Amino acid sequence: MKQILHVTSSPRGDQSNSTRLGSRIVELLLTQFPGSEVSINDTVKKNYIHLNEIHPVAYRLADTEHTPEQKDTLYSSDQAVKELLAAEIIVISVPMYNFNIPSALKAWIDHIVRAGKTFSYQTGRPEGLLKGKKVYLAIASNGVYSDGPMKPFDFGEPYLRFILEFMGITDITTYRIEGAGIPGLMESALAAGLESVAV
Repeated sequence: MKQILHVTSSPRGDQSNSTRLGSRIVELLLTQFPGSEVSINDTVKKNYIHLNEIHPVAYRLADTEHTPEQKDTLYSSDQAVKELLAAEIIVISVPMYNFNIPSALKAWIDHIVRAGKTFSYQTGRPEGLLKGKKVYLAIASNGVYSDGPMKPFDFGEPYLRFILEFMGITDITTYRIEGAGIPGLMESALAAGLESVAV
């Protein structure tokens, strides 16, 4: 039995290939770990605010030192961090937009990468605090970026792997639905991506 967190980031909801791929991963995880609890964080619906002038100051203070305004501003961030800390397995559904991740997902990341909570500089060098977690990236794109001439232009997966490792998560597996916008590949892209999942 596991605590599973499924983070989605497409405005297309259930019609999104990345959401479908992530859901397939979760489905197989539930067969492997019956009775597991699944939480869904739809970052589009959550609509995390972009960091403002309050966040950088409040992030540096102890929780007991926050003003009421800071507490209110940090509420969504605190909840996102709490949810992340509780999860043992994290599935992140990522549609590729303009060669990178969606702004909704980036906003979530800005709310969870926090000194003293998900990483630390106490030793004088960065140390991730989320060790022991498993992450599955479910990436969907109209082009093909896993290999071939477009691979250097995939800025999404390398960034996600770096930021996750920065927070201490090193066990990362990627599955893809790709070529969904290319004639000759698009007809079987969804099925091929879903069939590739093995957890």
